[in-house]
Amino acid sequence: MASDVELGGGPEPDADTRSAPGPVAPVCSPAWAVGRPAGSLTRPRWETRYARLVVGGDLLAVAIAVLVGHLLGLGNYLPLFGGSTSPSLGIGSGLITVTGLFVTRAWDPRILGQGSDEFSRVLHALVASAVVVGLGGLALQISAVRPWVFGLIPLAGILLVIGRFVLRGWLHRRRADGRFTHAVLAVGTIDSVADLIRRTRRDSHNGWVVNGVCTPTGAGADGTPSVLDVPVLGDLDSVAEIVRRGRHRVVAVGDAPGWSGRRLHQLAWDIEGLGADLVVDPGLMEIAGPRLHVAPVDGLPLLRLTEPIFNGVPRVVKNVIDWVGASLLLVVVAPVLVCIAVAVKLDGGPVLFRQTRVGRHGNAFRMLKFRSMIVDAEACKADLMAANDGAGPLFKLKDDPRVTKIGAFLRKYSLDELPQLVNVLTGSMSLVGPRPPLPQEVATYSRAAERKLLVKPGLTGLWQISGRSDLSWQESVRLDLRYVENWTLAMDAHILWKTLGALIRGNGAY
Repeated sequence: MASDVELGGGPEPDADTRSAPGPVAPVCSPAWAVGRPAGSLTRPRWETRYARLVVGGDLLAVAIAVLVGHLLGLGNYLPLFGGSTSPSLGIGSGLITVTGLFVTRAWDPRILGQGSDEFSRVLHALVASAVVVGLGGLALQISAVRPWVFGLIPLAGILLVIGRFVLRGWLHRRRADGRFTHAVLAVGTIDSVADLIRRTRRDSHNGWVVNGVCTPTGAGADGTPSVLDVPVLGDLDSVAEIVRRGRHRVVAVGDAPGWSGRRLHQLAWDIEGLGADLVVDPGLMEIAGPRLHVAPVDGLPLLRLTEPIFNGVPRVVKNVIDWVGASLLLVVVAPVLVCIAVAVKLDGGPVLFRQTRVGRHGNAFRMLKFRSMIVDAEACKADLMAANDGAGPLFKLKDDPRVTKIGAFLRKYSLDELPQLVNVLTGSMSLVGPRPPLPQEVATYSRAAERKLLVKPGLTGLWQISGRSDLSWQESVRLDLRYVENWTLAMDAHILWKTLGALIRGNGAY
């Protein structure tokens, strides 16, 4: 299977990933007597080697920062921070940074290469390390810690994040080719396993490939032997046995009729030691991260769901990032803006197109774009409604006759949206957020879609990096709600990084 591929090599022999088949230990056997069950999976080589590469890259980043600090200290080039640094201080600060990465579990294999949690833990480790070094210097009256707290630990963080981004991009490209993946056994109703299959196929970066399902009847819809071309391997009672004789790294339980907590406990015990992770869909929409907490009551772990928070220090930080980021981007792309403005003007008509959009809490604002259509485009819209390719209340045409030649190029690479940096500066938009809707779209919103208006609309968002106009209306709403319900600064950073690749590819833009 794809997960049995070496990092940078070909398929591994079975002996490297799994022991030879043998008799299955009875379920009632005590764990201390069974040991590691026959047929259990070991961690694939690629996963172990990828984790080692991440750890090695992090250590190299810290070592470079220590070396830079040592060299600058020898030359006394840091008078602004309070003088030179010593080798022992540099080594100590580096060790504290490495310890911070270890304590915050920034090297946990389960979070490497996917999601924003990886970088959240790195950020926590760097902040904690800087605080410890700063407090230590204050307590010991060592003024030379200042260059480490304000300069060289952040430098280590930048190098570390760059290294992880490079490794992650390499891993994602391999996964897009079907390599370095985890085999998944999906358990539940036909609809729930079909939904998981679709999601894993859309999100190849996660590395999950559903290659087997278990349904209540042991068959697919209308008695077919598969669900979306994935074979049905058995019913809900045969899950543990299938895991024992299969190569599934993940057992994903969705909507399984009649399954209680006791039944899930039994399954967890049955597959214990087989090298398979048990994941369960809690049925709480797409909510995760800082809003989910475990609240034990007399030993019973309950999931506590808190309200989304859109104010406080994180919101202030987001607003500062928006203002600084938009200002810097306007300065950097100023020559591009001038060239585009000249090209649009030569095409005839005004350079900018102003349109009323709905922002946070339903407040209307005038959104700016470079004009990409003919001057009387709105007047022609009614005649084109029958050919609408848009989803839900959206109006889109893949081959819109109103789009000018220069406009088609601008739309493909989202260059027509650059003037919205001004909207970000004025506070009506953010760099990252849901798509800014039209008033007529908002008038048709369901209660779920209205939650998009809890935050500022964004210049980019999950919709931008996930297909843009190729998305269905339901998918567009789902992505916007995922952002609203789970917003973090790390998620914003992840989306901004992914936006660059989406703009270069130009997929789904018309």
